[in-house]
Amino acid sequence: MPALLPVFLTAAQVMTASPLVLVASKVPSFNVEPTCRSALAATNTPGRDIQACLRDEQNARNKLDETWNSFPAKEQANCLRLSLLDGQPSYVEVLTCLEIAEEAKKDAATTGFGSPR
Repeated sequence: MPALLPVFLTAAQVMTASPLVLVASKVPSFNVEPTCRSALAATNTPGRDIQACLRDEQNARNKLDETWNSFPAKEQANCLRLSLLDGQPSYVEVLTCLEIAEEAKKDAATTGFGSPR
């Protein structure tokens, strides 16, 4: 099944696309260098440079490549939208969002609180 997402997405494309269009067979490609540069400019963490940020993003991308199809399309779309809200996409944000959504569903199923969606 071919991916239904373009290789590169702008925030406007994701925000205006219907959830049906956001279903993809593979992880979309982001240019995370501006995201890393912006994050580094906003923080002053000793020993943290752009290469460390890019490594974190690549590690998250690799994990998403391995697990992408295990997440429901609705969660994929929601997490992509959230990551692109500020125009600075991040694989780390997408992965974290998907992992939190999965844990929330598990918690709801075991505790009876909330409704797993």
